[in-house]
Amino acid sequence: MSRISVERPHSLGRAAAREKAEQLAERLAREYDVRYRWSGDTLEFKRSGADGRIEVGDDSVRVELKLGLLLSALSGSIKREIEKTLDEKLV
Repeated sequence: MSRISVERPHSLGRAAAREKAEQLAERLAREYDVRYRWSGDTLEFKRSGADGRIEVGDDSVRVELKLGLLLSALSGSIKREIEKTLDEKLV
């Protein structure tokens, strides 16, 4: 099992950052059959072989992801994609 953790600052405010996280979750649900739900300001998501959370704060967003055995081999590229997406969306 592999773990990925990425945190990025933002100046969007909590509500706008939550909206960005919701848009990302909707995309993941469509493209990768991910199920998700909100628990306060934390978006929890899960699919076969992976589960994680997006914690939305006033000035930062943190992504925590646990990958199962098969997806662990792709952890480097998955982390880069998370970093790229956060860098693009949190401006």
